[in-house]
Amino acid sequence: MADQPTPEATTEKAPPGEAVSQKPSSGGVFSRRRLLGTAGATGLALGAAGGAAGYAAAPAADKAAPLTSLGADTVMFHGKHQPGITTALQARGHLVAFDLAAGAGRKEAAALLRRWSTTAQRLMAGEAAAQDDTDVARDAGPSSLTVTFGFGNSFFARTGLENQRPVALDPLPDFSSDHLDKTRSNGDLWVQIGADDALVAFHALRTLQKDAGSAARVRWQMNGFNRSPGATAQPMTARNLMGQMDGTRNPKPSESDFDRRIFVPAAGDPAWMANGSYAVVRRIRMLLDDWEKLSVKAQEDVVGRKKSTGAPLTGGAETTAMNLDKTDADGNLVVPLNAHARITRPDQNGGAAMLRRPFSFHDGFDTDGVPDAGLLFVCWQADPLRGFVPVQRKLDRGDALSTFIRHEASGLFAVPGGAAEGEYVGQRLLEG
Repeated sequence: MADQPTPEATTEKAPPGEAVSQKPSSGGVFSRRRLLGTAGATGLALGAAGGAAGYAAAPAADKAAPLTSLGADTVMFHGKHQPGITTALQARGHLVAFDLAAGAGRKEAAALLRRWSTTAQRLMAGEAAAQDDTDVARDAGPSSLTVTFGFGNSFFARTGLENQRPVALDPLPDFSSDHLDKTRSNGDLWVQIGADDALVAFHALRTLQKDAGSAARVRWQMNGFNRSPGATAQPMTARNLMGQMDGTRNPKPSESDFDRRIFVPAAGDPAWMANGSYAVVRRIRMLLDDWEKLSVKAQEDVVGRKKSTGAPLTGGAETTAMNLDKTDADGNLVVPLNAHARITRPDQNGGAAMLRRPFSFHDGFDTDGVPDAGLLFVCWQADPLRGFVPVQRKLDRGDALSTFIRHEASGLFAVPGGAAEGEYVGQRLLEG
């Protein structure tokens, strides 16, 4: 839970398209969703440049009602990077890991990634699944749906591609705060799904799970959420279930070294990871009963920031630089030495940086009424040994927040660059 916010400004969204009828045309290809407006007697569904589009007749008597902007927002599937990395926070998310089935290898994995990429492209464009669509999301627009694919360490031995496994994908070290459930950690394949509508997100999850067929089985799956877009008067840094603004120092795409920190360079090693990134995934349980017993002042001392505004305890606004040397009238540091925000600052960790893009989770209450809730922590970096690992090691040595959280599951995945037109995700690895 490093002192870095999730991205708000970068969206990778395509402009909303025009409406199409839900009735099939003579060509037999039609959209399951109504997008903004109509195009007269003949409707043309347009995604972003290069995005998938559906064509259908739109009878004058069956004009579509406009979607809200929330439902009509579209994210491109094809591109330099996969979607869901710099895309703005989404209201609903699903994380799911798969293991290849016994006997499945490189050939089956390639066929699966081809199917998954086709499905992701269609659903992100607001179209129905190619086969046996369940109609769960029939009345919704794309709702900023994103689907992101990654490979776990074990994938490479299963497919005979050990010589293509990146060094950066070596297993994460053990941390003293770990209480990991191995059955809910790692996996051969990883999929991240996000959307601003819960039904759209579930529809993608279910469709991809069915697409796996006999090639792979679900290893674990987790559900998350964030504040819905438009719920605040203006865009704000997200709050977590502790009520804190969840960081303020995320790398920003406008920074000159953003790509270097977050994405593998085009000339990187191995070549198939060009323009990709590495995702660290952690299920972090928040001990909310203990946390909520603290006064607001005590909570702020643990974090190092004002709960109301996210500003550093040394004064200013949320983005004001923290004065680590400032003392109070008694000579005590205003930001305690073990405050979470002090420990996680990049300038306190050799410049280590990662792009955080988490979801909150709540999986019910136990028999004593204790909530099973917390953060599905997802962070992105060009190299986890220079991003996540040094920060987590330092947190292990004395973070005040560690008393109130527990790391219960973990995964590290290599996420290749985006698929070009006509390609599927991972093609350069599986067919290279």
